Amino acid sequence: MGRGQKQASDTQRAKTNTLADLASQQASQLYGMALPQFQQLLSGGGYSPEEQASITGQSMGALGSAFDAAQQRAANRVARTRNAAGFAEQEDELAREQGRQAAGVARQNTINFANEAQRRRELALSGLTGLYGINENQLARLLGISGQLVGPRQAEGRGGGFGMGIGPLSFRF
Repeated sequence: MGRGQKQASDTQRAKTNTLADLASQQASQLYGMALPQFQQLLSGGGYSPEEQASITGQSMGALGSAFDAAQQRAANRVARTRNAAGFAEQEDELAREQGRQAAGVARQNTINFANEAQRRRELALSGLTGLYGINENQLARLLGISGQLVGPRQAEGRGGGFGMGIGPLSFRF
C-alpha cells in the first residue's frame, strides 16, 4: 500500500470513528431521556385519578343535561296543557332510564380507563424493545409482566421479531 493510500485510509477511518462517536453520544442521550419515560409509562397505569374524575364528571354531566332537558320538556307540556296526567309516571321512567344509562356510562368509562392503561403499557414495552433490541415477549418476561399483555399486538402483526439498535437507529427482523 502506498503512502498516499495509507494516509487517505487513515483520514477516512478518523472521519468514520468521529461519526460513530457522535452517533454513540446521540444514542446515549436518547437512551438516557427515553428510558425513564418508558419506565414511567410501564408503571403508570393509565389516566391519573384527576383525569379519571374529569372524564367521569364530563360524561355524567352530559348525561344529566340530556335527562334534565327531557324532564323540562315534560314539565313544559304539563304547564302548556294544564294536564298533569301521566307526569309522575314519565318522571319515574326518566329517572329509571337515567340510572340505566349512568350505569352504562360508568361501565364504559371503566373499560376505557383499563384500555388506556393497557395501551400505555404496550407503548412502553414497544419503546423499551426498541431501546434494548429484544423481543417484546422476552422483555415482558424479564420485567415480570404477563405474556398476555403483548399477545394482542403480536396477533395484529406489529409485535415480536428481533430488533437491534437504539430508538430511531433500530431495525427489526
